[in-house]
Amino acid sequence: MADIDTISKYLIQHYPDHFASFALARDDIEVIETINTEQHTVETRQTDSFIRVRIGDEEALIHTEFQTTDSTTPPMPRRMAGYIGRAIEHHGLPIYSNVIYLRPNAGKTDPGFYEQALRGYRVVIQYNVIRLIEIEGQRILEAGHSGLIPFTPLMKPPEGMASDAWLRQCIHTAQTRRIERTRKSNYLAGMAVLSELVYAPETVSEIIIKEGLMDLIRESSLIQYFKQEGREEGFEQGIEQGQRKSTLEDILEVLEIRFDLHEADSLSDRIATIDDLQRLKQLLRAAIQVSNLDEFERMLDAMA
Repeated sequence: MADIDTISKYLIQHYPDHFASFALARDDIEVIETINTEQHTVETRQTDSFIRVRIGDEEALIHTEFQTTDSTTPPMPRRMAGYIGRAIEHHGLPIYSNVIYLRPNAGKTDPGFYEQALRGYRVVIQYNVIRLIEIEGQRILEAGHSGLIPFTPLMKPPEGMASDAWLRQCIHTAQTRRIERTRKSNYLAGMAVLSELVYAPETVSEIIIKEGLMDLIRESSLIQYFKQEGREEGFEQGIEQGQRKSTLEDILEVLEIRFDLHEADSLSDRIATIDDLQRLKQLLRAAIQVSNLDEFERMLDAMA
């Protein structure tokens, strides 16, 4: 799987104001800078995200930790206590710390605090737990905060809406954002990879193909980075599966329109067993060009 932390950090660095407002549920926040944890001396993971902000007359830090699953070694309260303590020591600023859980079943048991209850040595460190599945995704789409839209497929869909329809709506909304091409390729690539935390790769790829976004996503520097790191295999497999499914559906639709071929027909079953994408593309061209169904079937036999 591609590096979710890399994508999350990319988005938070490019849209820090959106994440700051989301984490604190308020809009009166002025972003001063995003802090690159690879450059300062705080002993923390490079995937931590710190945003320096001004709220009223006070400067503070907003710390965001992205989690796909529950942390058990060590437990999340211990981890967060360490991050928060080191950040306070280094920066000397108030800190608003948040854990964002990406997968629907993650974070259910996170209490949102670390506590040491020794008499005379009591320590309590609190942080905010945000489970995306509990966030109304439609509200985020309507708010138009670009930095959050790639995460909306992981959020709660409108009541009664099928999951595939929700994913399609999220991708379409991301596609229509006014973002220059280079940044948009990373933006959409990030959304595609994040979506695979919940949706099958072929489902994500199929929608991306039908929206005509595949070439743009392939331009993404994020995808190129994953290729260099050898982490793009799952994404590429999802693309091919999505293309296969989309091409297969196009073949059957053409044959149905031109020759009244029904899905239950044995010929449909034969076509559905073909795994090779290039053969399917050849069959799609044949379905468009042949004069009758017998001619198409002869071409299919010749490919066997």
